[in-house]
Amino acid sequence: MVKKKFYITTAIPYVNAKPHIGHALEFVQADVMAKFHRLLNEDVLLLSGADENALKNIQAAEKAGVPVQEFIDQNAELFKNLADKLNIHFDVFQKGSDQKKHFLSSQLLWNLCFKNGDIYKKKYTGLYCVGCETFYASDELNKKGECFEHPGKKLEEVSEENYFFKLSKYQKQIIELISTDKLKIVPDFRKKEILSFLNKLLLDISISRTNERAKNWGVPVPNDPSQRIYVWFDALNIYQSGIGFGWDEKIYKKWWPVDIHVIGKGITRFHAIYWPAFLLSAKLPLPKALFVHGYLTVEGQKMSKTIGNVIDPLELIEKYGVDAIRYYLLREIPPYDDGDFSHSRMKEVYDSDLANELGNLISRLTNLAEKDKLRNSNKTIKQYNNLTIASFDSFQFNKILENIWLEIKDLNKSIDDFAPWSKKPAERKDFLLQSINRLKQIGFELRPFIPATAEKILQATQGKIKKSEPLFPRLT
Repeated sequence: MVKKKFYITTAIPYVNAKPHIGHALEFVQADVMAKFHRLLNEDVLLLSGADENALKNIQAAEKAGVPVQEFIDQNAELFKNLADKLNIHFDVFQKGSDQKKHFLSSQLLWNLCFKNGDIYKKKYTGLYCVGCETFYASDELNKKGECFEHPGKKLEEVSEENYFFKLSKYQKQIIELISTDKLKIVPDFRKKEILSFLNKLLLDISISRTNERAKNWGVPVPNDPSQRIYVWFDALNIYQSGIGFGWDEKIYKKWWPVDIHVIGKGITRFHAIYWPAFLLSAKLPLPKALFVHGYLTVEGQKMSKTIGNVIDPLELIEKYGVDAIRYYLLREIPPYDDGDFSHSRMKEVYDSDLANELGNLISRLTNLAEKDKLRNSNKTIKQYNNLTIASFDSFQFNKILENIWLEIKDLNKSIDDFAPWSKKPAERKDFLLQSINRLKQIGFELRPFIPATAEKILQATQGKIKKSEPLFPRLT
């Protein structure tokens, strides 16, 4: 029997700086879905990568006094290292500077759109945001004439001749796709935001830059050596170039279309409008769904280098441990809205949820079972119920964890009420075995969220039971 495939991606981060806690949030969210679908016995591929052909990368490399390729290679490694530290395995990490696969793939996408008559050249003057790597019309800016994503940064007026894509041609099709959920956007209010944006006439978009402005960096435009493909056209194509598009048709046909793109709210337009339009033009299958998450603030403030509150997730992992960070991001940060990271709340969650409620539960149950020399079977645990599966499908990670913790609290209460330590081994045997099997099920359900801890729970609840080591030691 052929396994059902499940292809999921993170957004493709710029590598102009090292990763921050916001990247960790998105990586963990995507990884939870990948791990969950593997537990459903599906054939899963998780892709991320490095958006390397952006002007901001060139500017950051120049500022650091490091050659561009060396600079982006170093930073791309930091993102891969973060994933490893978070117990995440990317099946594919596709770099935008990969000439063998990505350049070939992006030029094929260009040629397909060009062949369909959707790419043309014209002279243009517009306001360009380097932070977003996109042109903005004046009515898309705030009262100060700034981009909403990067307030305080002056836009650059750019005049040049480059290639444009006929985005306007696909407006009605995209409205129909989103309205009917053929391209599903979760949560629903993000879908409404995009449909509201689509109420006004779409303008055609620039999809190339001159070599002069691109500083001869990026994917060359086919048949025009004076131009480079503009970042969104090539960066979005990493989702295809990483799985064979243009270099291995068999791999590509196995995995495409993508089942879920996991993205932040600031790049919804590019994924919900630009990307489907490019694919429609190229006559390629469309993504099935977008999951749009909010942003992370730190101690109630927007993360900012100026303020100096950008958090390095590796430092958090060093202090609290991998699973504690994964748990906080998934339980405390609402999947659809902005959420806050604070050290005081992190410590509170660590002590109450992890050390006291879960850690103490495992410790005292396995301690009692070891004293009574109990053995437990290795029998199969029941699978996820339909309600939990529906919660995963709508990315409500916090609600799933909330329900698991209700079971943890209930199990703790039942132990307090029964007081097995006050009874003889024969009187408490059935109760302990029943409780250990409840704990075993909790371990199974935690596998996508805090995988290392979940495996320790599963190991501790089968065979000859031995007292578990503290899973979440007290913070020093």
